[in-house]
Amino acid sequence: MELPYQFSVTATTQEIRDENDSLAEGESSGKSVTIAGRLMLRRVQGKVAFGDLQDMTGRIQLFAPAKITPEYESFTSLNIGDWIGVSGEIMKTKRGELSVKVEQWVVLAPATRPFPDKWHGITDPDLRYRQRYVDLWVTEEARETFLMRSNMLSLTRRWLESKNFLEVETPVFHPIPGGALARPFSTHHNALDTELYLRIAPELYLKRLIVGGFEKVFEIARVFRNEGISTRHNPEFTMLELYQAYADWNDIMELAENLIEHLAVELTGSATITYDGKEIDLTSPWRRAPLIDLIEEHAGLKVSLETPVDELRSICDRLGIEVLPTYGAGKLLLEIYEKTVEPNLWEPCFVTEYPSEVSPLSREHRQKPGYTERFEAIIAGREILNGFSELVDPNEQQNRFEEQLAQNKAGDEEAMVVDSDYVRALEYGLPPTGGIGIGIDRLIMLLADVQTIRDVILFPTLRPEHKTNISSDSELPKD
Repeated sequence: MELPYQFSVTATTQEIRDENDSLAEGESSGKSVTIAGRLMLRRVQGKVAFGDLQDMTGRIQLFAPAKITPEYESFTSLNIGDWIGVSGEIMKTKRGELSVKVEQWVVLAPATRPFPDKWHGITDPDLRYRQRYVDLWVTEEARETFLMRSNMLSLTRRWLESKNFLEVETPVFHPIPGGALARPFSTHHNALDTELYLRIAPELYLKRLIVGGFEKVFEIARVFRNEGISTRHNPEFTMLELYQAYADWNDIMELAENLIEHLAVELTGSATITYDGKEIDLTSPWRRAPLIDLIEEHAGLKVSLETPVDELRSICDRLGIEVLPTYGAGKLLLEIYEKTVEPNLWEPCFVTEYPSEVSPLSREHRQKPGYTERFEAIIAGREILNGFSELVDPNEQQNRFEEQLAQNKAGDEEAMVVDSDYVRALEYGLPPTGGIGIGIDRLIMLLADVQTIRDVILFPTLRPEHKTNISSDSELPKD
């Protein structure tokens, strides 16, 4: 069978429905169209065959009487999943089903592997992620989720551009890993004979652009972290990072809650959404609460940076939290918070005033020494975004980098190293600046009401197929 090199389509299934829904039962429109897609259902009733053709916009019935359908027997022998092109008149059957008469048809690409049963879709979750090219046809929820994701990115860009943010692109290969506390992937560049790292965050390059005079910048960036896989983590994921000159953390918190409220309304029709069977009200303003206050509220522990380190270590031991000998009071407080508070924050909450020890790029709190003007937004028990008033003092940044380097050498593989060029950029002057990083994958999980990150990434990272299959509930260790 010779397959065509090209096929001209004149309408989508959605356009046909939009323009012809008012046809009466049994009425013909007098208009002919040419459509294309996969044959997803076929049934034969004597001298009349019916099929469902699906394209990117939806499905429509094919009406194929033997007396007008060329090569009728071949048409009734098509496989489910075959790509076909069909030309014919738009009509509505006596049962009221909008249809296209099959007056001409051609196979565009045969499906030589059987498609899953349309009534059950793909029942093996691992197969869904590994063969997304099939899953998108037979799992309607998957198709809707990825359409929502695309719309969310488009809406985000338009919203930020309306506020005069400039979209930019920064390097994926970094000579020094930085911008977040995470373990990087490394690679070797042969021509330069040098080690490079896939970016764990675009932050330091974006702030270089603020130094360079671009006062509002954002990037929707693919980032890479050499860590485990879980329902919330994939080694390759998407971040929205933005930075605004002359702004502080209060300005950025307001911007973030307004953006997410806007996206919820546009994508779901309301600022109140349902996630995992429970409502979440994303209407701004959101609650703001210091980290140590939330520990007292949720765990009954009155702790702070003034609490003796031995006492904090004892609390961690009692809670079953593993800690390194190098952890100071700030890191221990964070560990206690993550164990006792974060999973229990359901409604949107800006957790504020993180210790300086765990916030190497954040500006010192203007009234509380040892704390920073850093915040994280927690929704449904998980971090959605992280932001702060940016550290602008080059000397303080150098000191913070050196503290991180000491932790790195002591065994903390996620700690940063010294980025001398970034310090040099700060020496040219970084004005007061606020910034934020939003996890795009976790945000679309929230808005689409899905429970695993693999359902919002088209091709998630999986174990090699020849080794083993993993179910949707299986998790690789996450560091």
